[in-house]
Amino acid sequence: MQDTIAENLTTLKNKIGNATLIAVSKRKSADDIRAAIQAGQHDFGENNAKEFLLKYQELMPHNIKWHFIGHLQGNKAKDVVGKAALIHSVGSLKLAHRIDRLAGENQITQDCLVQVNISAEEQKSGCLPDELPSFFKSLNELSHINILGLMMIGTATEDKNLMKSEFATLRKLKEDINAKNIYKTSLTELSMGMSGSIEIALEEGATMIRIGTDIFGKRD
Repeated sequence: MQDTIAENLTTLKNKIGNATLIAVSKRKSADDIRAAIQAGQHDFGENNAKEFLLKYQELMPHNIKWHFIGHLQGNKAKDVVGKAALIHSVGSLKLAHRIDRLAGENQITQDCLVQVNISAEEQKSGCLPDELPSFFKSLNELSHINILGLMMIGTATEDKNLMKSEFATLRKLKEDINAKNIYKTSLTELSMGMSGSIEIALEEGATMIRIGTDIFGKRD
């Protein structure tokens, strides 16, 4: 299994070039993560706060940059803030204020991404595109949270034109926020694209790609 994980990582890193590869390790064992670490992987993504905290504690001796990529409930934020290097899923002011308060108590600044609900699907979390300007203006008032860019979860589809359209929309939203100086610092990151959409996401400016199955195999 260790050899397979290493081979998969090599293949993917050759494919994505300078973008950051986030190995999505949800429901994967600490041993699987260790195998990826031995193969040179440092960025790992988790989407459940309880599972994340257990792995964070067990794998603390290792040089891991943790990404929290799932929906984060306010009452679970204390398990993630200050431990995850980057929280990808800030989609509401309530959560942003919670993260800001916890980071302040820990005397840190928490790096985050704003999750955008590009497709406006009710079952998805995230800020709607037309709400972004006012959202970012409010985020400017928070001193212990630092927004690095935008994140999206694309529509579950094999339609490459739809994928491209959604990724392009996220890129243009980032460019618009920067051009109008809406946020206090320039946004640099776009977290978008998974196994079936790597090439299209990269074409549209993805700086972070989130991959699970193509690294670790199918989840139990």
